[in-house]
Amino acid sequence: MSAEERRSSDLPQHVTQPLLSLITSQSMDEDYQHVAARRAAGEGQVPTRGRGRRVATGAAIAVFGILVAVAAVQTSLNADVDALGRASLISRIQDEKEDVTVLRARAGEVRDDNVESDDELRQLRQTEQELGQRVSRLGVRTGYLAVRGPGVRITVDDAPEGDEDPLVRASDLGILVDGLWAAGAEAVAINGQRLTALSPIQNTGPAIHVNFRPLNAPYTVLAIGDPDTLQARFLDSTHGSVWFSLARSLGFGFEMENDDDLELPAARVRTLRAAVTKTLDEDRMDKEINP
Repeated sequence: MSAEERRSSDLPQHVTQPLLSLITSQSMDEDYQHVAARRAAGEGQVPTRGRGRRVATGAAIAVFGILVAVAAVQTSLNADVDALGRASLISRIQDEKEDVTVLRARAGEVRDDNVESDDELRQLRQTEQELGQRVSRLGVRTGYLAVRGPGVRITVDDAPEGDEDPLVRASDLGILVDGLWAAGAEAVAINGQRLTALSPIQNTGPAIHVNFRPLNAPYTVLAIGDPDTLQARFLDSTHGSVWFSLARSLGFGFEMENDDDLELPAARVRTLRAAVTKTLDEDRMDKEINP
């Protein structure tokens, strides 16, 4: 026997087996031994522990089944609720879309109305501006608007003697004013009294009244107009010739000079009772003729 064979014979038997076979056989042997020992120990005893375990296992399975059933029911309910929620949300979205469509249409109508209103407002402003210009022109012409501009300043005074005949009378000032209107004056005032179509120039005794206000000599007549032509045209007019003849014959003090900055006040507005009554009568007649 060789040395190697002797070393092998001296080792235990399980050492000489292959490693995989050794592990498998030992593992199986130990398992069988363990099971056999449990069976031998359990002979003659009531397997209460096994029944308890089976009961517990059955109860656990039953509880698990109940939980599964409850979960299934809850899942179904949640699914129904989710379905209803989605349907409700979809319905609300559709309603909101319809509302948005209606609001957009309304917004378009409002924009169109705003465009029309803007056009009407521009037209009204233009009309207002035109009417304002007309009122201003009429106010200047009629005397009911204060004005400022170039023109002539005329100073008239009684004759130095102081007799009654050499006093300036209302008719004399009337000739002077008519000559200024004819020469192209746009606005005239005497001692701060603006002349209009309704302004009377009259004598009450020796005193002259304009717009029913008494005036004292000297009389300052302001006339707004073209200063380059107003004096010349006044001298060439019939009233201007009469005035100059009258002033020389009676000895009135008289001065006429250009002024680049004259200010004339506005006349007081008078109530037109008769004119209003006539207008109302004409309106009634028109309604009776054309009902």
